[in-house]
Formats: sequence, structure tokens, C-alpha cells
Amino acid sequence: MSIFLVDEYKEMEPYVPGEQPKDKLYIKLNANETSLPPSPKVFEAISKSEIWNMSYYADPHCHEFRKAVATVYGVTEEEVFVGNGADEVLSFVLMSFFRRGMKIYFPDITYGFYRTYAKTYGLDMEEIPVKNDFSIDINDYMDLEGDIIFANPNNPTGRAIPIADIEKLVKKNPERMVIVDEAYADYWGETCLPLATKYPNLVVVRTFSKSRNMAGTHIGFAIASKEIIADMNSIKFSFNPFNLNSVTMAAGIAAVKDTYYLDKCINRIVTNREQFKSDLEKLGFHVIPSKANFVFCYHDAISSSQLCEKLKEEGILTRHFADKKLDKYLRITIGTEQEMAVVLIAIKEILAEVKV
Repeated sequence: MSIFLVDEYKEMEPYVPGEQPKDKLYIKLNANETSLPPSPKVFEAISKSEIWNMSYYADPHCHEFRKAVATVYGVTEEEVFVGNGADEVLSFVLMSFFRRGMKIYFPDITYGFYRTYAKTYGLDMEEIPVKNDFSIDINDYMDLEGDIIFANPNNPTGRAIPIADIEKLVKKNPERMVIVDEAYADYWGETCLPLATKYPNLVVVRTFSKSRNMAGTHIGFAIASKEIIADMNSIKFSFNPFNLNSVTMAAGIAAVKDTYYLDKCINRIVTNREQFKSDLEKLGFHVIPSKANFVFCYHDAISSSQLCEKLKEEGILTRHFADKKLDKYLRITIGTEQEMAVVLIAIKEILAEVKV
């Protein structure tokens, strides 16, 4: 730590992403990416003309991209904010509407970046315990005065909160902001997006990194009231007006319009998820019911940390969390049919060794 770092950042705890080793070729099931390619329309969109246009600045207002998102989701361009990944979008939400010392609530088991951002922005955070089955009881949040953020479906558990419950929460206190991170909502098939323009205190954040198979492009967006989006754009233009490049936007426009391919990929991953869950349970695993593109599980015969290491030795990356409340479990992203078949064979071999 240098002597120049400002005091307010000295206590921050940087988020630790899933490992990205390059020592050999791995089946990567540790970061909730997908092994499926982007829409074929994306390949067509990255044309020579787009590459030639790289010599000019991209549209800082992202008009065409925001229009495409708005058309697909039935809102207006003025109700869409886009950014360099969902994490940046969340950062702009906090920059725009939170000041140091403000209260924010989120589940004690959820996406780790909420905790990181809360500390970085000096917020007074409080973590609400999830239930023993990892579900979130919306009643625990109904009478809170501070703002609220949570992922739905949740990460790393895959549990989801009914949309009707979220609407009750949003309606209960119009002066309390509710931020819903829907990174995995496509795999569930339910969404708060129709509520985002109905209630002025709701912000819904989405990403292209999961169901649209474009984690490498870092595209995220938020849908909320025109007033909220206008405020966020004002902050964006004070920090980083050109946060999306022209090639990324061209890819994003093509991907968001190809809803047929999106549905095809979602159905494939959900089918693989349910099959893999069933296969694990037949092997004696305890599996949390998931609405996302991963499963959260454990086996009584082997610790999840040990299983994670043994799978890595076999060229398969999964995610184990050191947190005491989570260390019993292993999170495994759902890949292609062929990948999950390889994982299943590896797990059977590991369990056979353990039981000998």
C-alpha cells in the first residue's frame, strides 16, 4: 500500500474472481460463464466496417444499443442504462444514489461484490441471514428503512424469490431503493423487468455474460425509471462517457435481437442442469434446487475443497468458497452435454477412490 492511497480506501477488500489458470486446457466450470458460443448474428456483426470504425470514438450515448435493448424488453431508450459489465452498472448505481454512511442491506450469502462495493463506497452494510435451506425470506426485508440489493436467482445457491414477493417489497416503502441483480434470471424464466418502469424505486440489472454467452465482452445494462437512468447517465458522463466501444455495441445489438438463439441456449443449459442434478443425486450428492446456470452441492464422503482440488487435477475447474457458511458446498457451472459427461465420469472415479 502506497503512502498516496486515500484513507477512505485503505479498508477496502478487493473482490476475488474465480481463478483463470493458463497452465493447461481446462473445462471451466468455476465462473458461471458458458461454453456455448455467442449468437451467429454476432459473428456477422463484427464486420470489416466495424473494425475500420475503431479509429473513431464510439457513440457515448450508446443510442442504437439502448434502442435495441429497449425494443426487446418493451421499454424506452430513456429507461435503459448500459455499461461495461453488470458490475460497472452496479457501481454507477451506488455512485449515483449512495453517499458514505448510508444504510444498505443484502443477504449474508450472495454475490461477493455487494460486500466489496459497500466497503469501497463506505456504506453502512448489514447482512441479513438466509434461511437454513438458503432461501431468502422477503419478510426479513419488509420493514427495513435502508436500501436493499440482492441477486435473483441468488449466487452461489441458485435460489430464487417469487416476483410477487419482490413487488410487495418494492411497494412497501417507495422511498427505499431496491436493486435486483438478474444475472441468472433467464435460466429461471421469471423477471422483475416489467416492474422496473412501474415503480420508481426499483432498479433491475442484467448482463450478457451468462445466457447470451458473452462474458468476454463485459456488457451489462439496467432498466429503471427515466429519472433514475438520467441521473446515472449524468454520473457516467462525469467519469467515463465512452465506457462501451463500437465493436462491443455491435456485438451486443446483434445478440440482444436474436431472441430465438437466446431461448435455444437457455433451454439447452436448463436441460443439462436438471440432468446433471439428477445424476449427482443418484451418486449420493445433496443438491440445492437451482434456477441458475450452476448447481450448489456436496457429498458426505468427501469434502468439497478436496473434490474441487481433485477435479482440478483432472482438468476441471469448479468453485469452492472458504466462507464457513459455504465451505461444505461446491458450485459447478453447467456446461455442454459433453463437458458434463466428462465431469460426471471424473466425479465417479474420485468417489470410487474415496470409498476404497
